[in-house]
Amino acid sequence: MKIEEPIPALLEQFRSHPRFLITSHARPDGDAIGSVLAMAEILEQMGRECIVVFADEIPGIYRTMPNIHRVRLTRDARAVEPDLAVPAVVLECDGIPRTGLAGLEGRPLINIDHHASGRPFGVANWIEEDACAVAAMVYKLAIVAGVKITPSMATCLYTAIISDTGSFTYSSTTAETFAIAHDLSAHGANPSQIARDIYFSNPESKIRLLGTALSNLQTEGPVAWSWVTSHDMDRAGAGAEDCEGVVNYLISIAGVESAVFLREIPSADQYRLSIRSKGKIDVAQIAESFGGGGHRSASGCTLDGPLTVATERILQQLRTGLC
Repeated sequence: MKIEEPIPALLEQFRSHPRFLITSHARPDGDAIGSVLAMAEILEQMGRECIVVFADEIPGIYRTMPNIHRVRLTRDARAVEPDLAVPAVVLECDGIPRTGLAGLEGRPLINIDHHASGRPFGVANWIEEDACAVAAMVYKLAIVAGVKITPSMATCLYTAIISDTGSFTYSSTTAETFAIAHDLSAHGANPSQIARDIYFSNPESKIRLLGTALSNLQTEGPVAWSWVTSHDMDRAGAGAEDCEGVVNYLISIAGVESAVFLREIPSADQYRLSIRSKGKIDVAQIAESFGGGGHRSASGCTLDGPLTVATERILQQLRTGLC
């Protein structure tokens, strides 16, 4: 396993402070949650105190993760740690705004990210665009730090990796990815149980909303798209987290090279977009052009409505990229 140069600098920062905030992006996914919880264990084994904080609720499919009770929800980090001398470890974010948290400005920031849109905004930065997940980077950090990979840490990291690689289907999946997964399994992660928790624990509302999204499916050559409105979500009794993964059904269509799913944001006349590619175009660049970001094959952004305008803006970019 290749050990990245920034790791010693990060460990030096960890040894220089007794207490840390740990957070990740708003609307947290499996990689954000699993990486943050594992990072807390690493720091505590190094003798540090930790506060785990997110701006948004934890999706239901991740609420069985070990130590999930530690997560504190707030929109202002000062509510849980008013001392601005306490550093924040920010995982999987290309900047402070991505966290959805106020109260990070003025703190020492330690930045660990794997997005193509990653930026060095911290006093210590580790950006590894080729990493399959931030969890893989956290795993490397644990190995170099010499801490014990506990069953709970292994479960969190495995959950993060399987979710951020699309169950080992994205192009970021390599032999090293499987080597890490193997080691995490050997240290107590239960692959079949984790898969059941993530993929076979959906609420009824999500399946009903999926039916609506699939009924809205449109295709045009190598491009597919669909959407749901706030009314659709209310009718299904669904929330934002129920929209996760819908776009994967669209990109799974034979002959489709890029897909986008649009979710209306209630009372905002805006749409949250999930964009996917099978590799022919870099959707991270497209998302960045609209103020979003992500990976070459999986990205997201937010566009102003109405729906017809937002749809045409993103389709124009996808069509041009596939020409």
